[in-house]
Formats: sequence, C-alpha cells, structure tokens
Amino acid sequence: MRLTKNLLALIVFAVGAVWSLQGIGAVGGSFMTGQSQWLYTGLVTMLVGLVGLVWANRSGR
Repeated sequence: MRLTKNLLALIVFAVGAVWSLQGIGAVGGSFMTGQSQWLYTGLVTMLVGLVGLVWANRSGR
C-alpha cells in the first residue's frame, strides 16, 4: 500500500512539473505553453504531490 501511495504522489508531482514547465514556455507544443496560469496550477499540483509523499511516508503507524 505504501508503494502505491508513493507512486501516486510522484505521478501527481510529475504532472505538476510538466504543467509548470509548459507554463513558463520550457516545454512547447501545447495550448498551455507560455500561459502563466499553468505555471501556478503546476506549482500547486507539485505541492499536493509533495504533501502526498510526506503523508505516504509518515512514521508512527
């Protein structure tokens, strides 16, 4: 179960990273390229992924 939680959190983090990179224009070929709202959406999504990683690996179970 821990592995599943970690993988899900990493996928969420990776999606957020791609969205952020598209938002700043580093990754092209999408309607999201160069649109600042995708930078912010990606950053929030990355934060959610990090929180998920911390939650999945918390001690004291």
